[in-house]
Amino acid sequence: MNHKLVVLAALVAGLLPMSAISQVSPELPASPSETPAAQTPAAEAPKPPPPPTAFAAKIAVVEFQEAVIETNEGQQALAAVQKKYEPKQAELEQLNTEIVGLQKQLQAAPATMTDQERASRTKTLDTKQKQLDRDAEDMRTAANADLQDAYGKVAQKVHAVMLDYVKKGGYTILLDASNQQSSQIMWISQEPNSDITEAVIDAYNATTPNISAPAPSAPAAAARPKPATTTTPHTTTTPHTTTPAKPPSQ
Repeated sequence: MNHKLVVLAALVAGLLPMSAISQVSPELPASPSETPAAQTPAAEAPKPPPPPTAFAAKIAVVEFQEAVIETNEGQQALAAVQKKYEPKQAELEQLNTEIVGLQKQLQAAPATMTDQERASRTKTLDTKQKQLDRDAEDMRTAANADLQDAYGKVAQKVHAVMLDYVKKGGYTILLDASNQQSSQIMWISQEPNSDITEAVIDAYNATTPNISAPAPSAPAAAARPKPATTTTPHTTTTPHTTTPAKPPSQ
């Protein structure tokens, strides 16, 4: 095989560091004065990795998505998304109220109403319903994009703090229990407690002392949207609902 191709293949496969490339040169044909003993010996084959070794595992479990949105910064970010779409939410609620009123009027219409009048009211109702569906879908799409963006920015930073926490704590395995449907964790012992979610939240909040949690809305705090379960702040005006990646594990 051509020597240059061997070096290139080894580089692509990650077998040779960059510093080794300058040390490897193509083999030149030996001159008549050179003897076989003077030629450069072939490079040694890489040593195989050591065999796996059993060790005492120290396992931690975290609900990563909850940790992200429950940090002070996460709460502030998601509250900002909700506030941004409050005016549009109010418009949708008003339009929905209008549609409900038109539906009641049409249902209570006397039998003497002409077919032409009934058809006109039905058309008006249908037009407004389509407008509500279209505007609600547009809001869901935009809000979901903003929600994912806000969540992703905080998640990247929480992820780094979480890894630092488990490394300093001497943990050897970290399991994410955020998604109960796909999680393979069937049971977690409470004694001793292996859930580090609250500890990660506290550790991250300690890195952002200038950010405080938003004040709860009156009369009670509304449920915050979660990227894996909802796409927009809760709405009662739309007839349909939709549902909305965690940084890569290191």
